[in-house]
Amino acid sequence: MPYSLNRREFLKDLGLLGMGAATVAMLGPIEEFGESWSDKPGLVQRPAWVRTVDQPTVEIDWSAIYRFDERNTVRRGWSKYLDAEAFQAVQDRNAVAIYDRNRAGQVGYATRDIALYRASGIGATQSFLGPTNVATPEENNIPRWEGSPEDASEMIRSALRAFGAATVGFVELDENTEKLIYAIDPDGKELVISEEAEIPEETETQRIIPKSARWVITWTVQMSQEGMMRSPTPVGAATTAMTYAENRAIQSRLQGFLRGIGYYGVGEAETNALGIAPAFGVLAGLGELSRLNRMITPEYGPMVRAFKLITNLPLAPSRPINAGINNFCRSCMTCATYCPSGALSTNPEPSYETQGGWNRGGVKTWYENSLSCRNYWAEVGTNCGICFAVCPFSVKDRALIHSMVKGVVGTTTIFNGALAELSRTVYSPGPKDQPQKDPEEWWRLDYSEFGIDTTQGHADA
Repeated sequence: MPYSLNRREFLKDLGLLGMGAATVAMLGPIEEFGESWSDKPGLVQRPAWVRTVDQPTVEIDWSAIYRFDERNTVRRGWSKYLDAEAFQAVQDRNAVAIYDRNRAGQVGYATRDIALYRASGIGATQSFLGPTNVATPEENNIPRWEGSPEDASEMIRSALRAFGAATVGFVELDENTEKLIYAIDPDGKELVISEEAEIPEETETQRIIPKSARWVITWTVQMSQEGMMRSPTPVGAATTAMTYAENRAIQSRLQGFLRGIGYYGVGEAETNALGIAPAFGVLAGLGELSRLNRMITPEYGPMVRAFKLITNLPLAPSRPINAGINNFCRSCMTCATYCPSGALSTNPEPSYETQGGWNRGGVKTWYENSLSCRNYWAEVGTNCGICFAVCPFSVKDRALIHSMVKGVVGTTTIFNGALAELSRTVYSPGPKDQPQKDPEEWWRLDYSEFGIDTTQGHADA
């Protein structure tokens, strides 16, 4: 596995890249690399350049953070940010764009491509309270599971990996992290954190989370790099839809598992409900916030979706990481350069300045113009995803050189610009508004299950 390198092998391979001793000396904390790369229970083993830290690499002003109304995101509140005539126009365009492109013979919009996209979102249902068809220990007259928070974290990680998750982390709720739970869910129901409630409840107007449920389980689900490289066509959009569909089953399985050991988990009632998943992921050390204003992971780059669930099972929190990703974004700008809608920031440095009401603020990052992005979706008839596809961290990790590059990025910034340019030249040769790979070629690939490599980043795979 690429992540099985020890320090000596790492330095040797840097030499193969033509880096002399003087260059190696500039890499900074290489001398701190240990021979054992194991992490605390709950997170998979990671390479030495992924360092745990006390605070995320993104600056947060918790005093400016508040519980956001999810209906103000462009995902749900698109119409709020356009006048009635303009909104109707983009809606009308969105309804026919995919079929107009099919009739025009545009590559990537064949009938089978559209059918793949439409079918990919079909799957299990999800709910706030989860399934009840798993008996509780009490119902079976057996004791509920008991163990240390560390044991619990390791157990949940193992279960989630079996259910289909990629990486797993944990956040303890406090007066700050509670603010990452939405105030209002996408369907308009209020999320209430209740001191009095002993168990979670759902009414016609509210979803009630007991204050005693103090732990957030957050996890990623891989997306197919080969699929996303076909964005913004239906094949690329199918990749995203399938990931969300897979997670509906993963969440339900996790809720059933927690019920089966004597605890509960409250989850997303629908896509993007409950709370801000990438924020919890960053705090849990699954990745770093990036120029995409999304989480980028060391293992998969941005080729994941992040999810979360709140539970009363005491867990050992995991820590944020510094893998050089946020620093790399300062000089890379590949995603912003290729973004066909101009939605991503090209400012060298992050800022607290937001772009619109869809941004809550309080985090020093590169805020995106979500309205421009969503309007572009209407033009192509799908979602987009080009920014995910061209990110240098999205490159498949099979070759040792890719792990080497990530190691360099994780330990020094001096090569960031050159490595970003190299990635654009080698891996993103296409125009910024076109797929980086041929959509028709996708149908001839020897495609793995779900289009992902489940061994990537896992030593015991």
